[in-house]
Amino acid sequence: MQHLYLVDGSGFIFRAFHALPPMTKPDGVPVNAVYGFTTMVMKLLSDSDADGVAVIFDAARKTFRNDLHADYKANRPPVPEDLIPQFSLIRDATRAFNLPSIEQEGFEADDLIATYAALAVAQGIRVTIVSSDKDLMQLVGEGVSMLDPMKNRIIGPEEVKEKFGVLPDRVIDVQSLAGDSTDNVPGVPGIGIKTAAQLITEYGNLDTLLDRAGEIRQTKRRENLLEHRAMAELSRQLVTLRKDVPVTEALETFLLRPLDSAPLATFLREMGFKSILSRLPGPKLAAKPIVAAASSIVPSAEVKEVKYELVQTVEALDRWVEAAVQAGVVAIDTETTGLDPRHCDLVGVSLAVEPGRACYIPIRHDPTGGQKTLDLLSLGQPSVTAPPLIAREITLERLKRLGADASVLKVGHNIKYDLHVLANEGINLAPIDDTMLLSYVLDEGGHGLDALCLQHFNHTMIAFTDVCGSGKSKITFDQVPLDKALTYAAEDADYCLRLHRLLKPRLLAERMVTVYETLERPLIPLIKAMEERGIKVDSGILSELSQTFGHRMERIEADIQEKIGIPFNIASPQQLGKVLFEDLNLPGGKKTKTGQWATGAGVLEDLAASGHELPAMILTWRQFAKLKNTYTDALITQVEAKTGRVHTSFSLAATTTGRLSSSDPNLQNIPIRTEEGRRLRQAFIAEKGQVILSADYSQIELRLVAHVADIKALKQAFDEGDDIHAITASQVFGIPLAEMDADSRRRAKAINFGIIYGISAFGLSQQLSIPVGEAKTYIQAYFARYPEIQTYMERVKEEARRQGFVTTPFGRKVYIPGIADKSGAARAFAERAAINAPIQGGAADIIKRAMIRLPQELAERLLLQVHDELVFEVPQDEACSFSTAIKTVMEAAASLTVPLLVEVGKGASWGDAH
Repeated sequence: MQHLYLVDGSGFIFRAFHALPPMTKPDGVPVNAVYGFTTMVMKLLSDSDADGVAVIFDAARKTFRNDLHADYKANRPPVPEDLIPQFSLIRDATRAFNLPSIEQEGFEADDLIATYAALAVAQGIRVTIVSSDKDLMQLVGEGVSMLDPMKNRIIGPEEVKEKFGVLPDRVIDVQSLAGDSTDNVPGVPGIGIKTAAQLITEYGNLDTLLDRAGEIRQTKRRENLLEHRAMAELSRQLVTLRKDVPVTEALETFLLRPLDSAPLATFLREMGFKSILSRLPGPKLAAKPIVAAASSIVPSAEVKEVKYELVQTVEALDRWVEAAVQAGVVAIDTETTGLDPRHCDLVGVSLAVEPGRACYIPIRHDPTGGQKTLDLLSLGQPSVTAPPLIAREITLERLKRLGADASVLKVGHNIKYDLHVLANEGINLAPIDDTMLLSYVLDEGGHGLDALCLQHFNHTMIAFTDVCGSGKSKITFDQVPLDKALTYAAEDADYCLRLHRLLKPRLLAERMVTVYETLERPLIPLIKAMEERGIKVDSGILSELSQTFGHRMERIEADIQEKIGIPFNIASPQQLGKVLFEDLNLPGGKKTKTGQWATGAGVLEDLAASGHELPAMILTWRQFAKLKNTYTDALITQVEAKTGRVHTSFSLAATTTGRLSSSDPNLQNIPIRTEEGRRLRQAFIAEKGQVILSADYSQIELRLVAHVADIKALKQAFDEGDDIHAITASQVFGIPLAEMDADSRRRAKAINFGIIYGISAFGLSQQLSIPVGEAKTYIQAYFARYPEIQTYMERVKEEARRQGFVTTPFGRKVYIPGIADKSGAARAFAERAAINAPIQGGAADIIKRAMIRLPQELAERLLLQVHDELVFEVPQDEACSFSTAIKTVMEAAASLTVPLLVEVGKGASWGDAH
């Protein structure tokens, strides 16, 4: 053996788990970490010249270090539940690659790595530790280096010094002083890595420093070192890796053995890793498709050369614009000074015209950090000047011309952001494609660029913090040196183009063209314009409501203190739990993993339903607190001074069902059924001479149930315009319509809407405050009267189990993770999601279709989309004609077997329009 790879398997596991979106194999077991681990090992073996490899794992959390310090690693969070079943599968993956899987009770993987590295070096074997774990850097030295597999970066003595301020032989001393809050290594208070490195450099080693601590001039530092010497020495024991573990596997067993494709293929087939299986040599074996986000990894080897160019001359700029025109497709990405696209400055633009070929065009860059050359000279420092940039107006003119060229498709990832940024400079892009939305309509899971590149290309993107830093040292992108800015920005455009080439052809192959082309892509400019428009807010009303909600909270607090007689902080879950389950000894208390009493809404609602007064009062207090903190107080700060309007941001790829979500502020969660929620809507007002129109689909989800389940009785009721809840009450409870009472209609309404969400007898009993047996009788009677609904439920659950997803009436895939989970509770939850998905997803599709079909004059007046409702601002004297036009468009947005009905209200405010 000449070169040994010691792989930090535990590090691989956690990096893979957190980097990839949720994925499950055909039987429902999570496998995203297994998938990531497998691809990382394949790449490692492919790229490596090692003739010996071993994968080292942690056997358990408790080791000899816990005997030294009971709190060692005690504050680490529990292992995610979805990761637990993957540990054994990852061991199976290691063995499938014919690699040793090494672990030993009582010792950490790092100790085993240290021991084997020492044994190998003693035999003249070169060692590479495959990990980025800082704790292993103490091992770097003669014959030992590290490899960060995610960044493909070798870590030698100089890289260790860059991290710790000292060479590897003094890393232990620095760690002993600085400690490690992650692992509960105490260290010496007040001493961080930088100070520790300075002290060790000055005094030579830890023992000398501690012996001479009395000489240190800084009083606090001197006192801490003298007082906490024992903690520093304990910390040294904790951080020092053992090189004498009595290992049971000899180094000779790590010799790389030939890969046997048969067991590896069997493992990959069982996991459902079809794309990895297809890359194995030899006969191709069929694999069941993985139920997950896109499962195909395309090797980046198809790109022979990566060439990024910094554009600093007009000639180079014209050459790139012409290349984009000739290619007909160009990926485009913007770099800015902030995250708010409407208020940040454009710093630069990157373009890519083919995989591996991209450029960065700096527009506003000053890597001097804003310092003037004169200031630097006055301090006796060499001058630092801003880099040569093309005149801004020339760059913007060329980009404006490219953006308007209808023959060139502009591709972006979350291109709505770039549209905002470029529009601020007078640049409009058309036509456009969005790789985030392509992924959204094709696959399950996360759709961020970093996750998709790791998933599809096994490539780790440069992190923003790598170029801009974090915390106090963070800089804005316009201060980044141009060589770093080029690599970071051009990579984004390059991999956006690669994703486009991978994902766009799948639309046709997987029959998703209609969903993307008619529901998602046309919505991008519409949503962007809606965000720019915003909605006017009366800050005076918000202030009054904030005071009102605050007074209500104070009164409730006073009432609670008077009734209970125990002073406590209502906002503290810890104190509340103690009052409820220790002081008042209320029943049903359960403790969380942290040892605190659970005091969530579900717990309080159960107690309130049982007749306990305090939980009910707490729930009311929390409602007012949310209204005050989340809405009235926050909204006032989000009103733009120039316009008097708030501009929410709509996420196009955040929900599994296709619904839009909004943030900053979130206007979709304002309660509508409470008086307080209605009063809050009064603060959203029309400009002078205008009115607010609210157009809302009536009972759209019930209409979709009748449509997808083909429930003849409900369809007839909708056709005839009957009161659907009264009809249901009449047919299920046997009550003539002429004798219908409000309570029976309320029960029928609860069943109608509950069925959509797969409500259980227990859930209905809680909602109606009736015995479970009575609720079960109601549900049975409902199914007996409408047997089609039960047929639909069974059909859609089977569809989800068979293929991992269900579809809306318009072809959108809604993935159902957990549908084959071994846990009955998790499986039941997934089944309820499967039942509801075609309904909720279908409603989302319909309102998107309506928005896209709006004539230009209506689209320009659209302010908000809130679930099944569209909000417009129109001239007061044209309100009637606009109402008629909106109603016509929305009711014709889809052709169902039941009529769509839209109710339009108008008023001076959003609240008045309801």
